[in-house]
Amino acid sequence: MRYFITLAYDGTNFHGWQIQPNGNSVQEELQKALTTLLRQPTPVVGAGRTDAGVHARKMVAHFDSDVAIDCQQLAYRLNRMVPRSMAVYDVREVGDDMHARFSATKRTYHYYVHTRKDPFLRHYSCELHFDLDFERMNKAAAILMEYSDFGAFCKSHSDVKTTICRVMAAEWHQTSDTEWYFEISADRFLRNMVRAVVGTLVDVGRGRLTLDEFRNVIEGRKRTAAGESMPANALFLEEVEYG
Repeated sequence: MRYFITLAYDGTNFHGWQIQPNGNSVQEELQKALTTLLRQPTPVVGAGRTDAGVHARKMVAHFDSDVAIDCQQLAYRLNRMVPRSMAVYDVREVGDDMHARFSATKRTYHYYVHTRKDPFLRHYSCELHFDLDFERMNKAAAILMEYSDFGAFCKSHSDVKTTICRVMAAEWHQTSDTEWYFEISADRFLRNMVRAVVGTLVDVGRGRLTLDEFRNVIEGRKRTAAGESMPANALFLEEVEYG
């Protein structure tokens, strides 16, 4: 039987989702807790692989079990075992053909920025000290939905079979006089893609790139032509959706 776990985590002290040889990961903590509670090795598969320092308001993972499980009780017990920087919201049985990663049809990320020093935002938002034209940045963001190959925003030397993604939404939202977040949704994301997209949009907002030059970056498919990757602490996996 297959089960989905819905969880959230503060990625500050994790070396990302995926198990690492020399650092603590969310996947490792979840597997250790499941293995202890179910009394057998229990690997988990996540809907994605967030990088070190990236957070998730909603991550989905699956595991298999040969015996029926009390989902509500397991969720309760998992929350007592995983670190306080993690929270398990739900455990539910799904069909054996469901896969946390491959069955997902849409993923949404938010990237947060603020333009005034704020001690309460510093851990979860990127502080910027220059003027940005968010209207022009939104015009550039809309261009993303005209393309499907995002090799320009993929981390160099990544082991990926394709750089094709379908971007469904890309827009900046203002939440206060000094705070914004960038929302982007796609069927899949490349490694480091969101932070590279944001960095390139910031270049547009600063006047370093025109809209035509932004389009050329996408069409050129070279990571070296795109903007710098933004800090990880301001990035959140917001939602994972299934058909």
